Amino acid sequence: MDIRSTRIPDVKLIKPTVFGDERGFFMETWNEQVFQDADIHVSFVQDNHSRSVKNTLRGLHYQIRRPQGKLVRVTTGEVFDVAVDLRPDSATFGQWVGECLSEQNRHMLWIPPGFAHGFLVTSETADFEYKCTDYYAPELERTIHWADPVLNIEWGLDSAIELLLSEKDRVGLSFEQAASELNDYRDTPILVETLG
Repeated sequence: MDIRSTRIPDVKLIKPTVFGDERGFFMETWNEQVFQDADIHVSFVQDNHSRSVKNTLRGLHYQIRRPQGKLVRVTTGEVFDVAVDLRPDSATFGQWVGECLSEQNRHMLWIPPGFAHGFLVTSETADFEYKCTDYYAPELERTIHWADPVLNIEWGLDSAIELLLSEKDRVGLSFEQAASELNDYRDTPILVETLG
């Protein structure tokens, strides 16, 4: 695997070594030792798989407690994948990075805990798979609006495109609202929370 820093150094672009011939291909998508050698020390507790049609935009999602690190990849189709740094003490707080992930390039993205995440489907359909470092907790999930003017994410959208959005993605928070809530939580003692 070739593991490289993006313009946000803690977000890593991973290019697996692919072995292929006329029968097909083989590649490793997770190897704990390789990641540790790249100074990525994680354990995963949950795997997810979504399928979306063209022009679906999901995100920007994050959890205010128990943030999830995610190792993301596309097994069918293509997406533009985005991570936004929400770590208040980070030198790259409020910055975003985007990468094209597809079944052709087979690239993966490591997004550490403390980031909001989203993607736009640019192919007819896309199967999106990701490993998580913590469990999904719906009561802790928040959404930043995908078109927030402070973040100014360059999704590469044509103005004629009609996006397919869930209601929670349509009415997401502003970046300023999200940052304020994260600061409030940082200054509040952490309580034991259950998935309920």
